Amino acid sequence: MQLLVAYGQKADGRRQLLAFMRSSGESQAAWEGLLNDLYQRGFKGKNLRLIVTDGCPGLATALQVVYPRVKHQRCWVHKMRNIMNAARKRDREEIKAGAQAIYTAKGRQRAETAFKKFKFRWQKEYPSMVKRLEQDLPELLAFFSLPENLWRSLRTTNVIERCFVEVRRRTRPMVCFVNIESVDRIIFAIFNAYNQKWQNRTLRIFTQAA
Repeated sequence: MQLLVAYGQKADGRRQLLAFMRSSGESQAAWEGLLNDLYQRGFKGKNLRLIVTDGCPGLATALQVVYPRVKHQRCWVHKMRNIMNAARKRDREEIKAGAQAIYTAKGRQRAETAFKKFKFRWQKEYPSMVKRLEQDLPELLAFFSLPENLWRSLRTTNVIERCFVEVRRRTRPMVCFVNIESVDRIIFAIFNAYNQKWQNRTLRIFTQAA
């Protein structure tokens, strides 16, 4: 059983876990189920400016059905894993530095310049890897369209990954559950605790700023 999760971040940096759904996989239909649930609960996406995903094809297709007008950002952490898996051991450090220079650039134009350098350096040795990176580049650089103070948090899905770690830590020691509803209650409690923590942290920041 897998867990599909949606998480939001406002322009001022405030975070919130919005929804989760148990699923047997990550098909387009499964993701449409989660996204349509959000849409029907009032999350129409009028002010939604960017959706960040891990690159799952089913999710990417579902987004085109439910939120077709919203820009799509691919997670750089997942992309870096793919890049490093394709690299030979002797090249990994140089390839890693070259790829990181793309997403840590001070703006989209500089990021595109960094990619051109990366392409020039590695195209002959890793043509398939460079081609895939070039194909994905528009969605890997979409985060640059938002305010700079959000770039770091919007270029990856790390926040959700950290939540998953906590879910696994809390549920794996449990040999069995009474029923499906008990699983949902435990997961909801974990996610709600994250939301409360983020809310309290934001209140402290606002108080200090005041």
